Amino acid sequence: MDDFLDGGILREAVFREKVAAVDWAGYGGKRVLIKGCSDVPIPTWAYLMITAHLTLYADHILYGESCAAVKIFSKENHRALVDEPS
Repeated sequence: MDDFLDGGILREAVFREKVAAVDWAGYGGKRVLIKGCSDVPIPTWAYLMITAHLTLYADHILYGESCAAVKIFSKENHRALVDEPS
């Protein structure tokens, strides 16, 4: 999240610009860890925006620290839910 800070804080307009400039396709087929720690408070919506972009490409998205990460998205599980008959 520190890569998205502007002057040491998260400013929504700048954050949105930086998120839009990321080539999210580079995360295709990968396992991505969104680190949950930062020196500044990060609002929940910022994590949700990044996750929304990553779900289009990444195979797995985890949140937290590498030693105790929590899986928040798996393309396998998502496909199963989408393909499941109603």
